[in-house]
Parts: sequence; C-alpha cells; structure tokens
Amino acid sequence: MNTRPTLLPGSTAATSLKQLRLSAPLVHCLTNDVVQSFTANILLALGASPAMVVDPAEAAQFSAIADALLVNVGTLTRPHADAMLAAVHAADLAGKPWVLDPVAVGGLSWRTEFCLELITLKPAAIRGNASEILALSGLSGSGRGVDSGDDSLSALPAAQQLARNTGAIVAVTGETDYVTDGERSRAVAGGHPMMTRIVGTGCALSAVVAAFVALPGDRLDNVAAACRVMSCAGERACAAVNGPGSFTPQFLDNLYLIDEQWLNGEGMQ
Repeated sequence: MNTRPTLLPGSTAATSLKQLRLSAPLVHCLTNDVVQSFTANILLALGASPAMVVDPAEAAQFSAIADALLVNVGTLTRPHADAMLAAVHAADLAGKPWVLDPVAVGGLSWRTEFCLELITLKPAAIRGNASEILALSGLSGSGRGVDSGDDSLSALPAAQQLARNTGAIVAVTGETDYVTDGERSRAVAGGHPMMTRIVGTGCALSAVVAAFVALPGDRLDNVAAACRVMSCAGERACAAVNGPGSFTPQFLDNLYLIDEQWLNGEGMQ
C-alpha cells in the first residue's frame, strides 16, 4: 500500500470543475449559522446550487431531493442535531452522498460524541483541520475551537486511518491540504494565510466538497479538486487585495472566473 501523497494535477481539478459546472449539483447545507450566506454565495459562484432547509421533517425530505448533503456542526444545537440525523438517514436511504465537517470536535464533549455517532453512518467525505481529524480518529489534538494547533501533514496518518475505518474520503486542511481514501493520498498546495482571517472559508470548503462528491468519477480526485479550486481562487484573490475587508468579493469573483489555466498555475501576475 502506497500511502505517500502525490500532488493533484491541475488538469484533474479542471476536469472535476467542468463536470460541476455542467451538472450544477443541488447541495443541502445544514451548516454553521454564522456562514450560511457566505457558503451559499460560494456555491453559486462555482456553478452549484445551495439550499438551507433546517427543520427536521423538511430536512429529511429535502435530503432525498438534493444531490449531496453537508453536515457542519459549528453552531450545533439539539434541534440542529435532530435535523442532521434525519437528513443523514434520508440521504442514505436515497443513495445520496453526505459530507461531515466536525467543527471543534475534541474540544467540546457533546459535539464530539455526536460526530463519533455520525461517522458510523457512512459519510462520503470528512473535511476538517488537523486537530479535528486527530480528535475524530481517537488521537489527541491541540485545537482551539475552529483553529488548529496541529500541522496537516502530521495528521495525515490519522486521516488515512479514519478513511479506512469509515470508508470516507478524508480531507485534512492546512497550509497544504491532504486528501486520502486510506490507501491513496493527494497533496493540494496553494491558498494564502489571509484566508484564515475571514470567517467561513473552511466551512464553505466543506460545502464545496459536498458539491464535488456528487460528481461521477474518482471521489478521491473530486474531493482533492474541491480543495484545489478553493485554494487557487484564494491565492489569486489575496494577490489582488490589501486585507480581509476586500478579500470576500475578490474571492467570489475568482471562483466564478477560475479555469484550467489557473488550476495549472498559469496566468499569475
């Protein structure tokens, strides 16, 4: 088994992005209350279609209609948990993939127990920072809320083990993102430190991952492509702005305009 990560080719990311724009997947986002609008705009900029249906009864009904489901526990409440479980079970019955973003898992006991329950329900993908992935795999992490005190590469073995245990594609994000199915692993470079100064880039990435898991083909490469699309748009946006206040509109514009040349590292000034 070769567990050493290989760099995702830009052409592979571009192929996945083209499929996404042609299919325009409908993504049901049960996500952090803080980032709903930002997440919806990012999905729309890429060519996907977002929806936030949060009542437990409607969430279950809608998950059977949507192409993919995102479960993000950032602002978890008991009603949110009920809606998430209902939506996950309905998605499973309908054969629709779902993605878990285990925000701040390991730092708070109830959400940790809840996420450990969720990963038994066969997510298609799990996207978290290094501390979250370490905690979810049963190892200790040094996260503080949504912030990670661990390096993404150091969490890769835990991500690989988590992928083997759950059957999910696991993306551990950081300065370099690592995406694994437990046997194969992809490295995704790019991005910019300023992206960590904006609320919601990680949560939005998880929604983009959900859009990409709805695509046909190699799910490992599709999830890695989601990471590359976001990192590429982010680094280009950060090259053109002076600070966080002007980042968001530039980021959305770059997601809308991103093409194969950009994903291959061409055209940067």
